[in-house]
Order: sequence, then structure tokens, then C-alpha cells
Amino acid sequence: MKTGLWLGLARALPGFVLAIASLMPFVSVSAEEGASPPPLLPYETAFQGRTLYARPFEGLSETEKDLAAHGSLFFHAAWVPSPSADQPEFQGLGPLFNQLSCIACHVKNGRGAPPSGTEPLRTMVVKLSPAGTDAHGGPLGHPLYGPQFNPRAIPGMRAEGEVHLAWETTQVTFGDGSVAELRRPILQWQDLAFGPIGKDTQISLRNAQPLVGLGLLEAVPEAEILRLAEDQKRKGGSVAGKPNWVWDRASMSRRLGRFGQKANQPSLRQQIASAFAEDLGITSSLFPSESCTTAQADCKASMSAKPELADPELVDKDLDAVTAFVRDMAVPARRDSQNPEVMRGEALFDSIGCGRCHTGTLRLGEAAPLPGLAGTTIHPFTDLLLHDMGDGLADGRPDFEASGTQWRTPPLWGLGAMPRTGQDINYLHDGRARTLSEAILWHGGEAVAARERFRTLSSADRQALVTFLNSL
Repeated sequence: MKTGLWLGLARALPGFVLAIASLMPFVSVSAEEGASPPPLLPYETAFQGRTLYARPFEGLSETEKDLAAHGSLFFHAAWVPSPSADQPEFQGLGPLFNQLSCIACHVKNGRGAPPSGTEPLRTMVVKLSPAGTDAHGGPLGHPLYGPQFNPRAIPGMRAEGEVHLAWETTQVTFGDGSVAELRRPILQWQDLAFGPIGKDTQISLRNAQPLVGLGLLEAVPEAEILRLAEDQKRKGGSVAGKPNWVWDRASMSRRLGRFGQKANQPSLRQQIASAFAEDLGITSSLFPSESCTTAQADCKASMSAKPELADPELVDKDLDAVTAFVRDMAVPARRDSQNPEVMRGEALFDSIGCGRCHTGTLRLGEAAPLPGLAGTTIHPFTDLLLHDMGDGLADGRPDFEASGTQWRTPPLWGLGAMPRTGQDINYLHDGRARTLSEAILWHGGEAVAARERFRTLSSADRQALVTFLNSL
């Protein structure tokens, strides 16, 4: 590695410390003395420590390890404004942004979290759109604030303001008479710099999601996902997943979306480049322009807002490296899968209808991230399709062919490993659910029948189902 890069990293503390820690999984380590690991699927990791969401696949070549390690540095780095003589490798932050690094939202490669108390949003983002679509059918950016609200700015720039959360609570009664409290986030805008958001603005609060197994999901053939949609349609009933056809900036064509909470990105590379652009204000060949609106005069006048004056801030080789780092993350191995209570919970999961969307098994195609994985079955518990989840979870913001009530089925693998990371526990696209039971009770639309079957289960059966989910 270049000496200049190490010097830049050393000056990027504490991001450098996090990056070095993240490199350790790419170095061979011996198992604990006397450990007897359970049989693993080829894409799983048996590691159970706090960084279990950041373990790479076994079997990567040395070249692949080096590429992923390089990408890890850029994922963990604390980016700085341009120009920077001290950190030239990580310059280009802003002018408007949400966080200094990728890892600041995807803590330990896991979820973000709603703020506590009166703190503003920091590991969550707010998407903003007026009605209508762009030339490719995607959402438009807000005329004053762009496609995503940015509460932070580099020195000399004017940040857009702050967003705080309040909570509206309701109660749901289970069939046995016990009660659960549900909460819904209410956005509170403060110190808006460029005018009102507007009552007709389509607003979507999003939480950072875990990064495990994404390279595997990218390797599921398009035909496999479309087959699931056809199977659901043929079976009839309320469950009818649909694909989201989105714009691929690399091929300049429509492709099947599979990443993002509304399946609005066609590839892992574009998903990552989009996050760099909207969350950190860092340009790339896929997103070469800063997101400055006409109302943001200082932003538009800044040097970093003029892409014609410089190459992209994240060049292709570094974007490819970050993509490799994320793509090569293994999935935490299941725990206690042969426990009778877990097995009973899995049977209940299927019998009440959860498995119709959270598909237990998919098959990889030729583009599998490891040699020998082509044709292998994986168990992500997602169909990668859009489903109408009802008004309770609706954000009212269409995204390509996803409506304001539709969301991509999130994968469930690694779900029960979250407490081991030490993170705050939360679920769903906006972190509103504090327990798995709450998350299930928010399901509506196509999932209302499954939700009601869960709600009317006995306490013991509900616990068994949750125990199964925690084994994933």
C-alpha cells in the first residue's frame, strides 16, 4: 500500500482505527483452541463476536482479500472537504452531507438507530420528492432541498436544517388479552435554511440496514425473482409481489431493482455510489454531480460542486473496492436450528403465511461471489419483490414502479445476531419497531392475514415464532 495512503489514514483517526479493525477479518486467523464449530453453509461465518456482521467469505483469493481490504479503508474513512493536503485520498466531503463516513450509519455493518431524546437524526436519512417522475421514471428531487435532506455542511456552506423525531403511540391487543404498544415516527423540522418543506412533499424516513449477504442477493438470477412473482400471481390470494424496474446508470437501460428498501437500485455498485453521493456528497462516475438546488447558491458556487473542475471524488477503482468489501460479507450462521422450540416456530412462520413473502430458499446463478457457489441454494428469507404493506407502513413516496405503500421484502438472515453486535435493537425501514412482535404487528396490506394469525396465536406460539426469528 502507498506510504501516502497510510499517512492519510493515520491523520483520519478515529476512522483509521475502525478501518484497521475491519481489515482483521481479511487476515487468516486460527479458530479458538478446542472450538468445535457447527457445520456451516459455504457462505456463512461461525464468528459470534461483536463484528459478526463484518466477516468476509471463507475462500476468497488473496487478490480478492486485498481488494476488499482496500475498500474497507474507504468505507470506514472519515472524509474531509477538498482540497486537503493531509488526506488527499479521502477528500471531497460535501458540500452538504449527512455523515462523515459509511460506517457512521452502518454501525458494525449493521443498522442505524432512531435518535434518543432530543438528538437530531444522524444515522437515518429523509428522502424528499414532489409529485411526478424524472426522465427515467424515478422520483424527482425537492426543488429546495434536493432528493435527500442534508443536515450538515462543510465550513462556509449553509446546512439545510435539522430533523428531530417524536413518537405517536397506539396499542394493539393480542388474542389472549395481552397488549403491545406500537409507535410511529413523526418528523419535526427545525431551522430550515431554504424555506418550507411543503405540505404536498412526499417524505420517506429511512434507517441504515445490515450489509450481510448482499453479494449473494446480487447473484440471484433475474429469472428466479420473476418466477417467484409469477408463482405468487398464479396462486392467487392477497400476496402478489411485483418487481421494480429501475434505471441502471452503468448500462443506461432499465433493469430489475433488488437493492434499497424499495428495490430502487439495480446493482450493489450503484447502491453504494448513490449512498456516497447523497449521504456524503461524494461524486463518482455514476453520480458525477453534487446535489445542489437553485436555492442553495453557496453550494452551487463551491469548488466541489463543479464536477468539470475535477475528476470524480470516488474514482472507479476505489468504488469497485468498496463494492467488493460489501459484496464479500458472509452471513452469520444460524443458531439452535435443531432446537425443538425453533423448529416449532419455523413451522408456525410458514403456516400463518410469513414465508409467502419471506421466501426461505433462493438459488444462485453463475455470478456467485465465490467459486463453486453457482447453483447453490441460499436462505435469505426474502423474495426481493415489492409488496403492498398497507397504510400503516406507507411513506406515500413512489420510487420507479414501487408505490407509496410498497416495500421490498427485507432479508431476515442475520436477524437474531443483531444483539451480539451491541447495537440498539430496532426493526423496519424507519426503526419504529423495538421488538420483532411490534414489527409483525405493523404488517398490513398483503400481509394483514398473516399479521392477524400472529396476533391471535397463543402467547407460547408467538414466543416460539419469535424464537425462530432470533435463530436466523
